[in-house]
Amino acid sequence: MSKRGLSNDEKKKRMLDFFHEKQDFFQLKDVEKLCSQEKGITVQTIKDVLMSLVDDGLVESEKIGTSIYYWSLPSHALNKRQDAISKIENKLREETDKNTYYKEMLKNYENSQDDEQKRVSLLQEYKSLVDQRQVLLKDVDLFKENDPKIFQNTLNSIDETKKACNQWIENIFSLKSWLKNKFKVDQNVINKQFEIPDDLDYIE
Repeated sequence: MSKRGLSNDEKKKRMLDFFHEKQDFFQLKDVEKLCSQEKGITVQTIKDVLMSLVDDGLVESEKIGTSIYYWSLPSHALNKRQDAISKIENKLREETDKNTYYKEMLKNYENSQDDEQKRVSLLQEYKSLVDQRQVLLKDVDLFKENDPKIFQNTLNSIDETKKACNQWIENIFSLKSWLKNKFKVDQNVINKQFEIPDDLDYIE
């Protein structure tokens, strides 16, 4: 009897496990029957889950005559995950480099003659950086369920990116303090003038 209440990610993982355990070729009707019986996936959802795995490149499909066959080998899925990890790690390195660049820019702010324009630009870049980091974290969460060891290096990179983001935020706070002391301006006025969020805080 099929189990209920499985999330889509869990269904995909169970179906991928099914292909890797069998290491054989199956038609849709066979996948529906066996995944329902052995993996507890409801029959009504199996086709959609299978198509999702095909779209992700984790399951191969080929039309032979009038029939379509599906299969997935562990080595193929591993290569796909490693490719995805490599792309994420490259993106994280890019974001870390951006953090370093903007940190240096902030150090030079006190001597700049057009602080307002640069601060606005940097703040926008900071917001974009945080948004991209959240997307990367979600991607890592999806992959790490399949093979935590492979993703450990990626998680370490995320930790370094978090540290860099927090250093960047520390520089913003330092700059606000400098403006407040030099021009005797209230912090709320500085936030409003340069569109700095009132709830700007370190990333946990």
